[in-house]
Amino acid sequence: MSLHRYWRTGLLMLLAALLAACAPSRELVRQSEAHFAQGRTEDGIAALQQAAALEPQNRELRIQLLRRQELLRATQQAEQNAASAAASAAATAAARAAATALATSATSAAAPPSEAAVPVTRLRAALRKPVTLQFRDATLKAVFDALAQSTGLNFVFDRDVRGDQRLTLAVSDTSVEELIALIATTQQLEHKVLGDNTVLLYPNTAAKQKDYQELSVRTFYLANADVKSVFAMLKTVLRTRDLHADERLNSLTMRDTPGAIAAAERLIAAQDLAEPEVMLEVEVLEVKRSRLTEIGVEPPGRLAVLNIVRNPSTVVSTATGATTVVDNTLTTTQLTLDRLRGLSSASVGIDNPALNLRAETGDTNILANPRIRVKNREKARVVIGDRVPVITTIATPNVGVSESVSYLEVGLKLEVEPTVYLDNEVGVKVNLEVSNVVREVKSRSGGLTYQIGSRLASTQLRLRDGETQALAGLISDEDRSNTVGLPGTTQLPLLGRLFSSQRSDRNKTEIVLLITPRVVRNLGQAAAPLPPWPAGTESAVGAAPLQLRGGARVALPLPTVQGAPAARPGGATP
Repeated sequence: MSLHRYWRTGLLMLLAALLAACAPSRELVRQSEAHFAQGRTEDGIAALQQAAALEPQNRELRIQLLRRQELLRATQQAEQNAASAAASAAATAAARAAATALATSATSAAAPPSEAAVPVTRLRAALRKPVTLQFRDATLKAVFDALAQSTGLNFVFDRDVRGDQRLTLAVSDTSVEELIALIATTQQLEHKVLGDNTVLLYPNTAAKQKDYQELSVRTFYLANADVKSVFAMLKTVLRTRDLHADERLNSLTMRDTPGAIAAAERLIAAQDLAEPEVMLEVEVLEVKRSRLTEIGVEPPGRLAVLNIVRNPSTVVSTATGATTVVDNTLTTTQLTLDRLRGLSSASVGIDNPALNLRAETGDTNILANPRIRVKNREKARVVIGDRVPVITTIATPNVGVSESVSYLEVGLKLEVEPTVYLDNEVGVKVNLEVSNVVREVKSRSGGLTYQIGSRLASTQLRLRDGETQALAGLISDEDRSNTVGLPGTTQLPLLGRLFSSQRSDRNKTEIVLLITPRVVRNLGQAAAPLPPWPAGTESAVGAAPLQLRGGARVALPLPTVQGAPAARPGGATP
């Protein structure tokens, strides 16, 4: 009685110690839940880490901690994506402002700031003066002489510019800058600012462009885009000839006009974006139920006539002489007709009858919960199972026999290919295959192969961010019944049950796939459609647009009369 009391006291003390050890962890779990409810995620995770340290064998606690940590990482990643999207939007706005500034004055953008910033500012102030001019069948030299007198600018002509070209023009309240661009465009000329009060005019030909047009060199380092793809795009859109791609550094070096370089910068900014990524949470559940029942008497199924003979004696020679060893064991040999004459009951054998009383029940649950992070339009593959060896024997004449081993993948194979759209929806191509070894098959040569059972499902889905889709219905239901007994008695109502064995085998397997996409990174605002921006003309990529701003008015050219006197400039009004 005292021993029983000691055992009970020890058990109570052990139970109290276990409860005391679990009490702090439970209190920490309650504290973590309170922190999560208040939005203090980091404090809640810290409390869960302390609780997991106190109970390292608690799997549910560890799973809860892992899920909370993953949720915190996803939240931080979303905040980083939002910040990067805002920074990208700011960079895009800055690029637009830079492109506008370059389009306003390509020459001023190409000049070094320390040398050309102040003179260009003074020249721009002079070029913005509004003037009113009227010319009829006047020479090009007379028009620019009038502009020089009214604005104080100096005009230098290339030797190939024809000063006797005739033109008719009537403008009112138009800036000198716009007027120079208008005359140069209509007369197939180009102009270039040489200083604070000097403008060079030259023919707009390929040879003169090579002589006078200044080029700039710019190297673009790509962070995400493929350098070959961007190289082909710039060649197609901007038709840049001086372009080099460095695959090692993933960079592009370009030599072209400042306007073309500004256009290339905008094009590259629209293409050099990080690839979208998605986290696929996949749960594959295989539920298998098996029921086996085998009851009854299994009668003998075969009678065999045996030729039983005694093994012959053997003679062993030794140094002292020959010794005969008698073997008393029996063996069965080929039956002859002579032996059938003396057939007795001792030579007839039957199979042993058996009483079968067996029932088996099995429930199997196989759960795979992989989490796959995949880039946009990239394939991911998960294989969970075994590699079954298959040995193949090859006989070669005059060489011998060789064996080779190949492997079959048996188990769960999952292939996914996501496509992330701009509206945070994800299209997923899913290929699911579940296979298992049904039975082993032996060949005549002794080789071993396997019969593989397989279930395959392929589909395409389009889900919202965080939406869970279940794919079910992959059911395999097998029901087999087998009866073994004496011929003619298995169908009898009562004797059939007494002299037969009934076997019932039922297997049912169902596979369920749950898939949840979570967008980790998307193009977002960076890929929003940009408004059209001027990119120059067919012959001058990136050149400033020819526009008349303010209240400027330009009359249509009057018909030129051969031999008519040139009209005097009508009061250039600064």
